[in-house]
Amino acid sequence: MSRDPAETPDTAGPDAAADPASPDDVAVLDPYDLDHDGIAALLEELDQPSYRADQVAEWLDRGVDDPHQMTNLPTDLRASLAARFGPTRPRLVAHSVADAGRTHKLLLEYHDGVAIETVLMLYPDRATVCISTQAGCAMGCPFCATGQAGFRRQLTAGEVIRQVMVAHAVLASGQLSAAVEVQAEESGDLRLPDGHPERVTNVVFMGMGEPMANLPATLATIDYLHERLGLSARSITVSTVGLVPAIRRLAQHGKPVTLAVSLHASDDELRDDLVPPNRQHPLASVEAAMEDYRATTNRRVSIEWCLIGDVNDSDEQARGLAAIARRTRSHVNVIPMNPTPGVRWKEPSAAAVARFMSTLDEAGANATLRDTRGRDADAACGQLLASYTLGQGRRLPVAVGAAERIDARRQDPES
Repeated sequence: MSRDPAETPDTAGPDAAADPASPDDVAVLDPYDLDHDGIAALLEELDQPSYRADQVAEWLDRGVDDPHQMTNLPTDLRASLAARFGPTRPRLVAHSVADAGRTHKLLLEYHDGVAIETVLMLYPDRATVCISTQAGCAMGCPFCATGQAGFRRQLTAGEVIRQVMVAHAVLASGQLSAAVEVQAEESGDLRLPDGHPERVTNVVFMGMGEPMANLPATLATIDYLHERLGLSARSITVSTVGLVPAIRRLAQHGKPVTLAVSLHASDDELRDDLVPPNRQHPLASVEAAMEDYRATTNRRVSIEWCLIGDVNDSDEQARGLAAIARRTRSHVNVIPMNPTPGVRWKEPSAAAVARFMSTLDEAGANATLRDTRGRDADAACGQLLASYTLGQGRRLPVAVGAAERIDARRQDPES
């Protein structure tokens, strides 16, 4: 059967509604939107024996989506499948290289012109791909480049899965070396890290969009990665701003992936401004969901904290964060904010970062200061698209209201 790319009504955004599909639309399928049962049903419809489903699935899992290249299928079946599998492969619009060749930002465009970002991060022992689940984001976090760009639409499960397959392809094809050679002529010494894997080993749902606001596609992608590509649940991380009902559904899904909760503030007043869904899911309920997730999956939850200069880098915020981390037995990842086009806030000073980390340590938090990948090529999430949008002469929505409220509280804490 086809995976259900159903949208979450209260978070899908104003463009989520679509006209009913025409018969022609229904006839065209993205093969990566089909689970194994869906592939089997399609081949049964085409009067094919059941073993053909395994053959087609094996090709798709190798990244081959053109039926004409599925050489162990009969010629007439290849033609029939080609007619059903429409032009659903994303187009690689841009490929930026950063971090001396270790980070590769891919800007992908789907058939309807919607563009999303996928980031491939290379290490000597692993290749991690950061994937998007939505075109844009409806969460409205004012410091986030993706949130500033607004929401376009949900991605289907097939569109999410295809990002991993594109990353597989560029790893295996030599495209990474070619991109490094081209940009090295302009940027100096770039090279791929020695010994990096030739296939994706880790996947993080930390790209554009809120994975929990597109939960059907997120769960279907997790299933595909685990069951078809053989990735362990421990090598998959799902990030969320804290949509509590979806966290609980993920806990019951049966695959103990790593859950990363983006807090960014340790009190509800500041978090209401930095993470607007906090107004529906305040910190107490998010903490309870984190504790339940750990109890259900036996997996430690991570806390993500984007450290913003003069906003959430105070000693008070650090102590509040440490208290949450102790209560939930979570590990904290602190990521200094990347300078972002169209966003007024700034990265923290080196002194502020050091003081924040020291305060966390003194308060008993288990915390790591994470390297900010892609700073030199707009490779942090949303920044390549933000730069592209501004370069086209268009403006990003600016969260003036949130910034003014935070500035006013900093100047007059009693207000």
